[in-house]
Amino acid sequence: MSETTPARLLRLLSLLQMHRDWTGTELAERLECTTRTIRRDVDRLRELGYPVHASMGPVGGYRLGAGAKLPPLLLDDDEAVAVTLGLQANATGGVTGIEEASLRALTKVEQVLPARLRHQAASLRAAVVAMPPRYETGAGVGAETLTAISAAIRGAETLRFDYLSHHGDGTRRAVEPHRIAHWGHRWYLVGWDTGRDDWRTFRVDRMTLRTPNGRHFAHRPSPDGDVAAYLRRTISFDPWPYRSVVRVHVPAEELTGRVEGIITPIDERTCRLEMGSDSYALVALVIGMLDVEFEVESPPELREHLEALAGRFTRASAIK
Repeated sequence: MSETTPARLLRLLSLLQMHRDWTGTELAERLECTTRTIRRDVDRLRELGYPVHASMGPVGGYRLGAGAKLPPLLLDDDEAVAVTLGLQANATGGVTGIEEASLRALTKVEQVLPARLRHQAASLRAAVVAMPPRYETGAGVGAETLTAISAAIRGAETLRFDYLSHHGDGTRRAVEPHRIAHWGHRWYLVGWDTGRDDWRTFRVDRMTLRTPNGRHFAHRPSPDGDVAAYLRRTISFDPWPYRSVVRVHVPAEELTGRVEGIITPIDERTCRLEMGSDSYALVALVIGMLDVEFEVESPPELREHLEALAGRFTRASAIK
């Protein structure tokens, strides 16, 4: 038997929010009604502000598109709890400028949650402790800045901004923005610097955007073929004064997540680890904590430091 109109509309909306095309016949079978009823229900959803698009033809169907205003949104139980926890995290930190908006949205969501979900979300929030960052994270990043950069990426518009380097030097840049990355409590922009004719990585909290944006451009392939790999190299290796490369006698997957650096598989049993640091002593400490067999590939200074360290440890162990 077919459901009442309000219940059927809610089920129809839930199906359309799955971001796929549905034929009228498929929807009618799911909702146990006629295709004529589906057409009427789609018209009702459009009147409520939901942009339901229809395509004609033998393989045509219905799809929920983006609209000019935000209509009511349906969430399943897991999605509702996830949204609640995400808003809670943003309300207590996150991106500068969205804390108040996150708190308002959180209040609205919690008001309409069923009691069982409200209790579940409250239990999860009570069990989670927000820890401050272990290291200095720099100035906060405004939501409007991230939004402006994202819009420039989407619109393929060159960004113009003033940039403050790590040493406090100010420069003016024109960059074709490629991707934004969030890593270690900081936001980074990866883009093609038109003045340097090369890829560059910028900390967003050191950028002051200029308006309007510059000329349009054609997006380039990702640097290194992978933005994440490029960031690992440019942030965790290239900038450091002491750069070391060692061959480690374990599979690459055994090191992943255990050490900061660039890990490259050599074969099934060995991999190459590239690390940047402030000293060779720190490199020796990190490698020692990994408790693995390894060989130094470069530089010779690291090998000399390890030899001196080995002698010191040998002498210490011989003392009785």
